[in-house]
Amino acid sequence: MAKTAVINARIDPVVKERAEGILSELGISASGAITIFYTQVVLHGGLPFAVALPPNDVRSMSAAQLDDELALGYSDAVSGNVKDAEEVFSNILGADAR
Repeated sequence: MAKTAVINARIDPVVKERAEGILSELGISASGAITIFYTQVVLHGGLPFAVALPPNDVRSMSAAQLDDELALGYSDAVSGNVKDAEEVFSNILGADAR
């Protein structure tokens, strides 16, 4: 019996690159991450996390809800309740983004 099995999967190249960058920082190979994922699937008897759309996903909003959110954003912009884009992206991506 073989010690390993081969998995072939197609994935968006941008997602692959970003994920492998994070895994590299964690010291985990793509194969190691897949092994961890598969092990957790076996231990949980299914996916080891909830699979759902984010609660405020635009696709789940009615037209009225979307209009309300857009109006709120516009109101914030007009009143000056805004943040500098560079600061926001720096917070999201970390200090390395500068």
